[in-house]
Amino acid sequence: MNSLVVMSVFAAAVVLRLVLRLWLIGRQIRHVARHRDAVPADFAGTVSLEAHRKAADYTIARQRLELLTTAWGSAVLLGWTLLGGLDALNVLVRDAVQPRWGDLAYQIALVMAVSVIGSLIDLPFDLWRTFRLEQRFGFNRMTPGLWLKDALVGALVGAVVGVPLLALVLWLMAAAGPLWWLWAFAALAGFTLLMQVVYPTVIAPMFNKFQPLADEALKGRVEALMQRCGFRAQGLFVMDGSRRSAHANAYFTGFGASKRVVFFDTLLSRLTPGEVEAVLAHELGHFHHRHVPKRILTLMGVWLASLALLGWLMAQPAFYVGLGVQPSLMAPNHALALLLLMLAGPVFGFLLAPLTAAVSRRHEFEADAYACRQASGADLRAALLKLFQDNASTLTPDPAYVRFHYSHPPASERLAALAGR
Repeated sequence: MNSLVVMSVFAAAVVLRLVLRLWLIGRQIRHVARHRDAVPADFAGTVSLEAHRKAADYTIARQRLELLTTAWGSAVLLGWTLLGGLDALNVLVRDAVQPRWGDLAYQIALVMAVSVIGSLIDLPFDLWRTFRLEQRFGFNRMTPGLWLKDALVGALVGAVVGVPLLALVLWLMAAAGPLWWLWAFAALAGFTLLMQVVYPTVIAPMFNKFQPLADEALKGRVEALMQRCGFRAQGLFVMDGSRRSAHANAYFTGFGASKRVVFFDTLLSRLTPGEVEAVLAHELGHFHHRHVPKRILTLMGVWLASLALLGWLMAQPAFYVGLGVQPSLMAPNHALALLLLMLAGPVFGFLLAPLTAAVSRRHEFEADAYACRQASGADLRAALLKLFQDNASTLTPDPAYVRFHYSHPPASERLAALAGR
């Protein structure tokens, strides 16, 4: 492997991804703006021009911010890699930590330093998105104090959960021989399954309050639906989503006996009982078609392939040099290799976006079809129309942008499919 070839391929891929993403965002902005002043014919009787314009303006504002974050993200990526940022940070952390605390502590410190710096770099955009963009359109309900609390709790949970896992993976890379990546994959897979059990009952309550569903009539209706669908849950809960956002949702989470059905309080305040039942029937459609296990297995397959690839790449000096880092002769390079994979991987993975988005959209259509068999299709259509309006989802997205970025079908396609049922 030649370092110059690695550098050239990576630089070309970064530029290609940047150009493609900017082109798609530009198309989305122009397409939505062009249709801003006319409600599509299929929605003329149900969506007001004012709501349609608000959705267009919200979409355009988000895409303009995305233009900035996309360009900035590419510049930061090049700064970490080809411009030597990661190499300089590695030398600094290694010299400060390794002599006193050893190889493992140095590598953990390096990964944490990159994570903290990356979060600080993204901080202005996150704040602008929450307190300017979302605030402007009436969606943000988070106070600066609550935002800070979430950030601190999130960082603490990330450290408590992530550092031991990182230490285990780094130890396996050093001690488990040429097939370390199989053992590391087993550790990551086990951790993922454990989180399916732990997250709903331990981690999620650190951020939100979950109260048992108090509406007995709705509870009875939901339980009857779950019985028809063969779905068992630990409980039905209402989450105080309104503390942070006006956006609404419902979902089930957990694994095995820890499964929970969760409704945002904003959802229950807007929908009728029949519409709530239909929305939950859609979520149960994902359960019926085993979409969540399929997605987890797909993710694990990507992890396995990536770790196997890394097992080969980390033995190639050109892999490090080509991405702007000088591998150390006196310290392990496992953390460097992991970081380079995490930085460079998404550049090439973006080309698979149309495939993954298409699969996700197909799953949504399947879940909608299932919901229509278990509940009222008319109620589901009415609920989705309310949610599209409440969330200011544009009715006129650009088709090319949809193919790359939409994990859910556009409103026009989804509601048209429901109308035919």
